[in-house]
Amino acid sequence: MLAHLPSRGVLAVSGPDRVSFLNGLVSNEVSRAAPGHAVWAALLSPQGRYLIDFFIFSDGETLLLDAPSAAIPDLQKRLARYKLRADVRLEDVSATRHVHAAWNQLPQKIPITAADPRLPEAGYRMITDTILPTTAGAEDYHAHRHALGLPDGPPDLEPDKTLLLEANFDVLNGVDFQKGCYMGQELTARTKYRGLIKRRLIPVTLASAAPPPGTPIFADGVEVGTIRSASGALALATLRLDALQKPLMAGASLVTPRIPPWMTLTS
Repeated sequence: MLAHLPSRGVLAVSGPDRVSFLNGLVSNEVSRAAPGHAVWAALLSPQGRYLIDFFIFSDGETLLLDAPSAAIPDLQKRLARYKLRADVRLEDVSATRHVHAAWNQLPQKIPITAADPRLPEAGYRMITDTILPTTAGAEDYHAHRHALGLPDGPPDLEPDKTLLLEANFDVLNGVDFQKGCYMGQELTARTKYRGLIKRRLIPVTLASAAPPPGTPIFADGVEVGTIRSASGALALATLRLDALQKPLMAGASLVTPRIPPWMTLTS
C-alpha cells in the first residue's frame, strides 16, 4: 500500500549548523537522522506545550522536515527566531517535495525513504521529487494509523495545550530523555519523573461513525475526554485514565477504549 499524503509538506533546513541548531530546539536527538533513518520529534512552547511535530529526514547534506502543510509557514517563522548566529537556511520546499507513506511492503529505489520511527507496523515514509503512482489514498493511510493508534498532528494534538507524554511521545520514540536541553524540556522531564500523566491519547472504537473532532466524551454525566480524529468508527480520543473502566459516551455513541500492546498508560 503506497499513498501520497497531500496534507503534508516539507521544510528544508540546510547549512553547516543545521543539526546542532535544530537539536537545541526539539524533543528528540536530531543527530540520529541519517539516510535511511528518520526521527520523530516535536517543537514545544517555552512552557513545554506541544506546538508542532514532524519527521526529520536527512539526505546527508540537508535536513528535511515532513510536517503538516498548514503548519509549515508558522514552523519556519518560529525556527527563524532562534537562528541568531547559527549558519542555517530554512526553505519551504513543499512545491517540489512530496510526502508518501507505505505499509505492508518496502517500496524499492526511492532514495529518501525510512521506516516510520514510531512503530514497525506503521510502515515507511518517503520524500520524493514527484508524486508517485499510488495503490492507496490518504484516507487509507489514516485508517491504517487509526487502527494502530498513531496521531497525525492536529486535531489529534492540540497546539499550546497537549503535553508530549499525553500524546504518547514517550512510548512512540518521539522524545529523548537523555539528550541535552531543548525548549520546553523542563515540563516534559518533570511530567515523566513525577508521574503526572492523568490523561492519554487513546485509540477507541465507536458504536457508530465518529462524531466531529472536539466532541466531548462523558462518563456518568461528567466530561472525561474528547474525540480527536477518526476513520469511520475508529478514532483517537483524549481520555482521563481514571475513566477508562467506566461506560463512555460521545453524543449518542458508545465509546470503547482499545489499548494497543505498545501503549503504557503511566509515565
